[in-house]
Amino acid sequence: MLQPLSPGNPLVRIFNTVPFILQVVLGLCIGILLALVYPYDTSVLPTFGTLFVSALKAIAPLLVFVLVSAAIARHSKGVRTNMKPILAMYFISMALASLLALVMSYLFPSTFTELAAAADNVNPPQGISDVLLNFVRQAVDNPVNALLNGNYVAILVWGICFGLMFRVAHEPTKLVLDDLAQTVGGVVRIVIRFAPLGVMGLVYSSCTADGGFSNLLNYVHVVVVLVVTMLIVALVINPVIVFAVTRKNPYPLILASLTNSAVTAFFTRSSAANIPVNLELCRRLNIPESTYSISIPLGCTINMCGAAVTIVIMTMAGVNTLGIETDFASAFLMCIAAVLCACGTSGIAGGSLMLIPLACSIFGISSDIAMQIVGIGFIIGVLQDSTETALNSSSDVVFTAAACGITNYPEK
Repeated sequence: MLQPLSPGNPLVRIFNTVPFILQVVLGLCIGILLALVYPYDTSVLPTFGTLFVSALKAIAPLLVFVLVSAAIARHSKGVRTNMKPILAMYFISMALASLLALVMSYLFPSTFTELAAAADNVNPPQGISDVLLNFVRQAVDNPVNALLNGNYVAILVWGICFGLMFRVAHEPTKLVLDDLAQTVGGVVRIVIRFAPLGVMGLVYSSCTADGGFSNLLNYVHVVVVLVVTMLIVALVINPVIVFAVTRKNPYPLILASLTNSAVTAFFTRSSAANIPVNLELCRRLNIPESTYSISIPLGCTINMCGAAVTIVIMTMAGVNTLGIETDFASAFLMCIAAVLCACGTSGIAGGSLMLIPLACSIFGISSDIAMQIVGIGFIIGVLQDSTETALNSSSDVVFTAAACGITNYPEK
């Protein structure tokens, strides 16, 4: 549980007797109840959610930069960071997720009887080379601009560069950097304390938006296939990977990551906004900071197993709708493309949908039709994108902890 802000205050003591995750669930339930009772508020209640997500997005870039720099600056030779096994688990999970999505697409084929109107003003990448080139261009962005715009690729690159230079700095300088990291981390913990109010506002906004959850009725089948596939990844594939690495029961760790990370990621719909939540969870799991301060922001950038699922299933639904005959070799190539594309998916809501046209191009589907599929993706994003983000973000913690041999959530 997060540390109380003022331990001597009786009200704060009472407030902190309620487990934090229960507070979040209460916020969720209150948001739904308020949406049913009074669905007319367009300013006050939705503002809670907007402010919470905005605060997380505002502090996350600075937090990532400072933590990465500080972790590398104080890193000593012989200290393990466990990055190789973490990266291996990231890519294995994405590959297996995309293959599972392909199997589910064959077993439970989805079709779009009506294609939604094409999304306007969208410029999807035209090939895998575009994805890789965009990645490189992001990496050399101006560091100040990267912090302002939340460009986590550039933030990671510059954080690593500054950290390497700080390694030869005087000890007092390193102590200042450590103090700055602790200060920013404290600010983040204050922001996270408002998660129950933020979740209440976010779920109220979702339930009272135009159409609300009724928007999903026309696309129930594809939504069910997407969500079930992601749940299988979260509850079967990821535990198998963790067990293969640790030889321990993976489910205490899986459940801890789902309840503490996936819940907030589900409602923020942003892997980037969930970085502070994941860093705090890693701290409570007693994972070495030298590991999680790098692996969590890196996972936000490249660990996108949920995005791989979305790209494969939505593309195959388009293939089925158009009656295109596919062989295994072409479908497998599309899976590989999905994994590569997922690594370039931005950590914002709906980021994976922008890469569906790239996967569709493998089957000769025109960009006009592919963009209509993207339009459908935005309609079902109420559940699809929320579940995808929850899977992506919680997996970052799961694999980071597994690489450090941690599978149990510590008691309070």
